[in-house]
This record gives sequence, structure tokens and C-alpha cells, in this order.
Amino acid sequence: MEVNIGNLDRVDPPGTTPLNSLIKPSPQVQPMEWQEVGGNWLLIPRRPRAVIHFLGGALVAAAPQVTYRRLLEVLARSGYLVVATPLVNNPYHQDMAREALASLERTLAPWPGYLPVYGLGHSMGCKLHLLIGSLLAAERAGNIFLAFNNFPAQQAVPWIDKLGVSLPLEFTPDPAATLELARTTYRVSRNLLVKFRNDDLDQTDTLYPLLQGRFPGLTTLQCLPGHHLTPLGPDLPWVDAASFSPLDVLTQWLRQEVYGELERLEKTILTWLAPGT
Repeated sequence: MEVNIGNLDRVDPPGTTPLNSLIKPSPQVQPMEWQEVGGNWLLIPRRPRAVIHFLGGALVAAAPQVTYRRLLEVLARSGYLVVATPLVNNPYHQDMAREALASLERTLAPWPGYLPVYGLGHSMGCKLHLLIGSLLAAERAGNIFLAFNNFPAQQAVPWIDKLGVSLPLEFTPDPAATLELARTTYRVSRNLLVKFRNDDLDQTDTLYPLLQGRFPGLTTLQCLPGHHLTPLGPDLPWVDAASFSPLDVLTQWLRQEVYGELERLEKTILTWLAPGT
């Protein structure tokens, strides 16, 4: 499909988002470094194969370039242009979803060109991507849900009453309404759902049958070692064995032990994004 980039009324192909100078960063901006653009944090490979829009979990999503640094940088090094949208906690999740999508579109709109767009969410971020795919006019090549959480407010954040703030008794939309949207209006046909074996906050089992029923054969469920916070974590650099100090030995042990579960998650995501590669 030929697109005239001078035509402001053009129709974008499904699952794509405008891009251009992102692929060729200016001399002042080095590729693969975190860049703040329009309130989002971006990682830009030289030849991106797709866009990944990331939304994080409650209380850790305000600085995703820090709290999810390792996971997002691995995806970027594999050729995916990462757009991580910071989130401020708000019980009105429908408004959060709308604002996250608007932020993504504002950041990418100035650049013509096309790449497929995938949503990637963790915990609350999964719900926001579910709402974007159900209620808003956003085309996606697929969505990745890590540790989907749809609990009522008191269960999602059990100590919320100790914060000393006044919040509604329930998130909007509430859990039942959210699942009904997934069953009846969710439009993204290809999905990867990941649950972790030691995760009391995970509700993937409530979402999977709804998406599988809506799009038979296009929804993948993976159960991996780990817990609700497995997707988080900065990276620890690998030190050459010839220069090991006692502290380096400890660092590399932590890297192998702590990040083993995260590495398995990264491989699962990359395999789903580009099967056969």
C-alpha cells in the first residue's frame, strides 16, 4: 500500500504507527540510549522491526526506564523500538488507558513511516492494554500480558488504606466489567499471556479462556518460573573472568541466580514476537 506522506488524511495500515527520524537519530542523540520524547521513554535501535508500547504495574510504572530497564533494553537490543509510558496511579483505569494511548500517538505522530505495534503490559499495565484494545481506536499487531491483575483495589494493593489518601472503593471499570469487555469487544487477535508460578496476584487464568474463546488458536499461555516482580530489575554487567575481584564474583552469581527467571521471560517474549528466528 503506497502512502503519500504529504497527505494529512492518509489511512494508516492496521497495526502500524507513524515513524521516521526515530530510525535515524540526530547526531546529538546516540542510538540505544534512553531518550525522553513527549513524556515517554524511548529506546531506538538502528533498524527497528516493530514498536513495543510498554505499560508497567501500579507503584512501579512512574519510571519504567529504571524499574523495567533490563527487560526493555533486551527487547531494544533485539531490534524493537521501545516506547515506555510513565504512569501515575489513578483508580480510573479507563482514563489512564486513554491517556497512555494519546501519549504514544503524540510521541510518534510527527514521524511518517510504518512499523507494526505491539502492546506489552505488566500487572496493571495488562489491564490498560486490554482497555485500549477494547474501547479505543488503536490497531495492534499483538499484545503481551505479563502477570495480568484485575483485582479490586483493596486486593490489588492490600495496604492502600495506609497511604492516607481518599480513593473510590473500586477501580473503574471494575473487575467484572473489565472481563466482560475482554469477552465481547476486545479486538486484538494475537496475544501472549505469561503467568508466574509463585504469584498470588496473578489472574491470567480468568483472562485466558475469554481471549482463547474470542480468537481460537491465536492466544498463547505460558507458565514460567518466577513471581509477580520477575519482570522488574536493572541489568548487572558481565565481567570478564580475567579481571574478577571477590565483588565481581558475587555480582556474577547474583546475575545468574536472580536474572535466570527474567532471562527465560525475555526469551519467551522474543520467540513469540518472531517465531522461527
